[in-house]
Amino acid sequence: MRADARANHDRLLEVAARSFARDGADASLKAIAAEAGVGIGTLYRRFPTREDLIEATYRSETTRLCESASRLLDDRVPLVAMREWMEHFVDYMLTKQGMADALPAILATREGLRLHSREALGDAVETLLNAGLAAGEFRADIAPADVLMALGGITLIGGHERQRELASRLISLLLDGLVAHR
Repeated sequence: MRADARANHDRLLEVAARSFARDGADASLKAIAAEAGVGIGTLYRRFPTREDLIEATYRSETTRLCESASRLLDDRVPLVAMREWMEHFVDYMLTKQGMADALPAILATREGLRLHSREALGDAVETLLNAGLAAGEFRADIAPADVLMALGGITLIGGHERQRELASRLISLLLDGLVAHR
């Protein structure tokens, strides 16, 4: 893909993620294209259907979140990196909830998408846990799947401002449970 085409593609996905989080799966595709600075024809050439755009947005957001785990560890201690990653996870889930009406059908028909996402998220958490374990910050008996399950529960509280503050407080409680007691 040419550099300008890649930039348009990436911008469309970034704008779509914000739009779906804010307006749901029925967000205006014309508005997404306009905010991304491209014509509606460019959007449809890249993503022929709304479902294609939702799937690509879901994949992109999952990849972005998962790749951030190692980047956060580049210049943060594992406990701080884990907190930031968890906060990003809440934002990711808010985007995903915005696409909730369309995602079940997409996940059911696009083979391997759900499993790939679960594995990638588990690997990201495992990377953070292993770094924390090596640094002596985290307990050794923590399973990545348990952390993801707890985070998923936190995200069920919704996305309103007060609820977002509550999510941050609950993340603090979850992190306290991960910390190795000395």
